[in-house]
Amino acid sequence: MLATAAAGCTAPGGSAPGVVVTTDILGDVTRAVVGGEAEVTVLMKPDSDPHSFGVSAQEAARIEAADLIVYNGLGLEEGVLRNVEAARRAGVPALAVGERADPITFTADETAGQPDPHFWTDPARMARAVDVIAEQVVAHVDGVDAAAVRAAAAAYRRQVEQLDAWVGQQVATVPAEARRLVTNHHVFGYFARRYGFEVVGAVIPSGTTLASPSASDLKSLRDAIRRTGVKAIFADSSQPDRLAQVLASEVGVDVEVVPLFSESLSRRMPGAATYLEMVRSNTKAIIDGLHGR
Repeated sequence: MLATAAAGCTAPGGSAPGVVVTTDILGDVTRAVVGGEAEVTVLMKPDSDPHSFGVSAQEAARIEAADLIVYNGLGLEEGVLRNVEAARRAGVPALAVGERADPITFTADETAGQPDPHFWTDPARMARAVDVIAEQVVAHVDGVDAAAVRAAAAAYRRQVEQLDAWVGQQVATVPAEARRLVTNHHVFGYFARRYGFEVVGAVIPSGTTLASPSASDLKSLRDAIRRTGVKAIFADSSQPDRLAQVLASEVGVDVEVVPLFSESLSRRMPGAATYLEMVRSNTKAIIDGLHGR
């Protein structure tokens, strides 16, 4: 069978998809692991917000019919979790990838103490996730060639490990005291921990885009930006950056708003057609933003 990128496709002969993946980032990684061994249906479209996307009745039925569900598992896909949980209760195998990626918790603001679902910003954790996905595909999807899946996973893992090394090399060009991040919401905690960054704050002081900042939140962040000399605010390219632009204009120093592909792949903008490409684009944008280029 051929792996597919888009939701709504069926396997040859009209059979149900072997693997249903909730988010497009995990979908891209899963397709790389599965290769042509099984059908892969990805529910979230590129340029979407994983916190707010939902599924149609047809897509909900696909979740229930899957041989394996691959999802984040740390509360990311807020609009789809009830469908995943219903399928799990009905006996559908479901892999909560984030739970197997050595998760960390948020350390600030309203989501402090809650698990941080954005583990993919650390390629080293994603490399480990590749192996987990492969083992669950082999265990639960009928008809796959286990050796082929494991070989594809090993090859892809090497690419992710090479990416991790490359990111580290790029980050090394930024002095340690200048490695400070302000983002539109708390999404780069894993990246910060992996590569030695300080997260100064977030425009939306939460781990989800569904929250809203108060006037005092924005004032505190303005003060922090002035105090630390942050040169850039990194905003998600799939979300409106109005608040970030307003904040930058009010800081009183030269602060640029830089778009990143933080939570979704993109068809609308070049640079994030795949997970590997997305991480490279984001790293270059972060480094350039911190260097003031």
